[in-house]
Amino acid sequence: MRAMLKPLIGHRGPEFKELFNKLLGKTKKVFETNGDMFILTSSGTGATEAALQNITDDGDKIIVNVNGFFSERLGEAIKAYGGKPVVLGSEWGKAPRVEDFEKIVKANPDAKALAVVYNETSTGVTVRALERLGEMCADRDMLLIVDAISILGGDKLPVDDWNVDICVTASQKCLMTPPGLAFISVSDKAWMKIQSKKVNRSYYLDLLMYQKYIQDGYTPFTPAVSLLYALNEACDMILEEGLPARYERHKICAEAVYNGMEAMGLGLYADKESRSHTVAAVNSPMGMDEGKVRELIRTKYGIDFGGSLGKAKGKMFRVGIMGNVGSADIMTTVSAIGSATSELGFKAKIDEGLEAARETLSRLPER
Repeated sequence: MRAMLKPLIGHRGPEFKELFNKLLGKTKKVFETNGDMFILTSSGTGATEAALQNITDDGDKIIVNVNGFFSERLGEAIKAYGGKPVVLGSEWGKAPRVEDFEKIVKANPDAKALAVVYNETSTGVTVRALERLGEMCADRDMLLIVDAISILGGDKLPVDDWNVDICVTASQKCLMTPPGLAFISVSDKAWMKIQSKKVNRSYYLDLLMYQKYIQDGYTPFTPAVSLLYALNEACDMILEEGLPARYERHKICAEAVYNGMEAMGLGLYADKESRSHTVAAVNSPMGMDEGKVRELIRTKYGIDFGGSLGKAKGKMFRVGIMGNVGSADIMTTVSAIGSATSELGFKAKIDEGLEAARETLSRLPER
């Protein structure tokens, strides 16, 4: 926030060029890629649309995993750009297995891409098979497109090593920057498809135009300069901590929430093997409206949680575990959930929950 107070600079001048080039280098390090990187002034959905519009021709088959609200939206976006989504569905709260992906890929050898929501924010589920999926796509004439909006920078995702052809994320999640920026990385394999595409359906999201401008150190359209100041500071914080240490911190903080909830007597929405390290989906006690739980916690304890969406509406609430989160945030959150659910009639084992969270957090190194 303090970084954003700096005086604005012209986005066609030398100062901007210097800042932007440094930022591209820093974001590439966070993505762990040597490929091309673009920073868009848009929401995360803008980057998703950029990915799809630049590689999709009419009738192109794109396999997409659907196991939550945002993966459903990805399927809808594929249709909007003329593609034909081939849906790999799985129960909400679960992630598809590698075998499930292998089966649908073999059944659709003419598919142009596999689009995966790495972290389904609506259910707190992470697809832990992503590395294997990259290997599978690398052996075929098939692109791997990854929606990493709610996870990149908070969990492992080495874009190049995992053969991710197009990866998208947004500023306001694990990159700790206010909303308004989106990011997209593009591999050489993806560029081959982009350059051979028959019809361009967007002007603002045309990556060939961005590629042309970026060679001179600029963006084709007016960027959000203040947000770039914030991103620059956030990237410095991320790289100073180091990606492995950052991933481990997120993992421990997430486990502290999960362990605290279970010890308290509250259920968890996602299967254990696919639980996210950046967002925890907590079941509301039986018969208790999750909206009332969230509203009490917001008004009495000053903490905002995400509500449930789609099929999970009214059943659970979502706890964000992103960015500069640490022990104080987690302990306060676990305590607030225990106190609020108790006040609403659930017999929460608050002491047990706090102890389980505290014990888990003891694994965090000093910062």
